[in-house]
Amino acid sequence: MKLNLPTGPFAGYIFDCDGTLAHTMPIHYQAWLQALKEADAPFHFDEDYFYELGGTATSHIVTLLNRRFGTDFNSETISHRKEHYFMAGLSSIKPIPEVVTIARDLAKTHPVAIVSGGFRHVVEQTLQTIGILDLFPVIITPADVLHGKPAPDMFLLAAERMDVRPGECLVFEDGIVGIEGAEQAGMKTVFIPSR
Repeated sequence: MKLNLPTGPFAGYIFDCDGTLAHTMPIHYQAWLQALKEADAPFHFDEDYFYELGGTATSHIVTLLNRRFGTDFNSETISHRKEHYFMAGLSSIKPIPEVVTIARDLAKTHPVAIVSGGFRHVVEQTLQTIGILDLFPVIITPADVLHGKPAPDMFLLAAERMDVRPGECLVFEDGIVGIEGAEQAGMKTVFIPSR
């Protein structure tokens, strides 16, 4: 994978977790399929739609599925089932080496942060599994803000906690909603193809 980094200088760096640092998207997708099958969902969660929603808060994905298919699944129940299945497959997760190498190098000289649409404990466990949890003193999830991606809130909070101005941050993201949120926050982005 060849990454085109915009010219800086940048004072802080923000990384998404799933599909950016960790090759987890296929495992997340299978976990969704298992959770929805167990709930007797009368629809198929298409893989293309799943990737369109990359970076969206887990519970909000259930809301979007309900709207799209006219169902009324409980967001919390389905989300927790899905995360249970994901955690069961956690040991098979691999890092995305090119991005992890960049993160390790940048963390030596600059503040770095995670902005993820996942649950905090899942994000932390994912980072632990691929051996880089200690790199990130700042981890922002939807629980920390009023509006998740594609709103800019999570990115702005990450910049604040790193003590860096938003316009001086570079964001690494695999999801369109994350790219939108970062750009709304006034940040430059690097798109990581996760599929």
